[in-house]
Amino acid sequence: MAHYDLIVIGSGTAAQVAIGQVRAAGWSVAVIDHRPFGGTCALRGCDPKKMLVSGEEAIDAAARMAGHGVGGDLAIDWPSLMAFKRSFTDPVPAKQERRYAKLGVDAFHGLARFASPDAVAVDGRTLQAQHILIATGAGPIPLGIPGEELVSTSDAFLELETLPRRIVLIGGGYVAAEFSHLAARAGAEVTILQRASRLLPHFDPDLVGWLTPRFTALGIRIETGTAVTRVERNGDGLQVRASRQGAPDLEVACDLVIHAAGRRPDLGSLDLSTGQVAVQDGRLQLDAHLRSISNPRVYAAGDAAGVGPPLTPVSSHDAKIVAANLLQGPSREPDYRGVPSVAFTVPPIAAVGLSEEAARRSGLKFRVNAASTPDWFTARRLAEPVYGHKVLIDERTDLVLGAHLVGPNADEVINLFGLAIRHGLTAADLRSTMFAYPTGASDIGYML
Repeated sequence: MAHYDLIVIGSGTAAQVAIGQVRAAGWSVAVIDHRPFGGTCALRGCDPKKMLVSGEEAIDAAARMAGHGVGGDLAIDWPSLMAFKRSFTDPVPAKQERRYAKLGVDAFHGLARFASPDAVAVDGRTLQAQHILIATGAGPIPLGIPGEELVSTSDAFLELETLPRRIVLIGGGYVAAEFSHLAARAGAEVTILQRASRLLPHFDPDLVGWLTPRFTALGIRIETGTAVTRVERNGDGLQVRASRQGAPDLEVACDLVIHAAGRRPDLGSLDLSTGQVAVQDGRLQLDAHLRSISNPRVYAAGDAAGVGPPLTPVSSHDAKIVAANLLQGPSREPDYRGVPSVAFTVPPIAAVGLSEEAARRSGLKFRVNAASTPDWFTARRLAEPVYGHKVLIDERTDLVLGAHLVGPNADEVINLFGLAIRHGLTAADLRSTMFAYPTGASDIGYML
């Protein structure tokens, strides 16, 4: 039986960071994944999605500037855009294989499961380890409805060779917002069926309200307070049935249904009970050091840990914490202060720190600077009708408690507010900073 200092289950961001750090310390490592090496972000999430967004950004820019010095018709060529995406994603698994070989990491393809508290079985072999890191990411939450097998995942959407004419998205969060913008700009008829009372519930409601007209202008149909009850075949297409609060039931005909109703840690195939790894309500039971409370050999990081926000930078941060605890003893704890979050609609919407509602619940005394500002130069020069901000500042300390942005450059400028929150910069510190002008960052002083 092969023995390792560390076995890593999964090959995404958390796995890659942890492997690099423990190998640098001389540990023997094995990595296991039943999918192509590279993980969700590089292959099925952030990076390929953003490659596709580049296409719609170009289309949207041309549409906004029509009549302002730009002429001619542009359209998304979906197969070519997908080929552009694959120019990044296709080489990733082989690059990872080469990296593991260069580092001296043993790489295994197959579905991993615990064979004992200190061993993992894969592809007919059993590997023993001093420590095991669960970095399996997340998967779609089961919908629990008839016809669920007819519903495609976000993974499948990112591999579509041709774009269906009619698309229904179940859910109204990040994935639904991003994919609806992309698909609509590429020519599809898009419907969002959202169980919650509003779209993008993780973002400030005022800013979502400012962004919503962009959905409407694209012809995207949004049905909130709507619970999908069944999906069934209808000739060559599909029929989605849903119930609505205080309204008649809804039926939508389409060619593709996408699951965008949330994700949870992907743990189902691991046989955690054999590994004596405690789990409750589908989540690993971890201590403050990201270590299993029931099996101290086992750690978790990223979406599989389910502790911090489900974002790629959190996966990287978790992995560094786990690596330090493995190498130096369990003393480090993750710190999720000032982690920005972005929905890459066009334009994007972004947030960091406390929401206004959470700040009020906390009892803090703070001032709110909020405005819809499409007349500011940053928006005017791009002919962008959506631009606005909401910034929360502690009255006593002058610290930034939260920042919420929508419009051009929101995905970049939010990082400066994240820097302020994480490192204790005050509103006065930000106001006294001289940013390059005219840039999105140069608006920060006016947002405070």
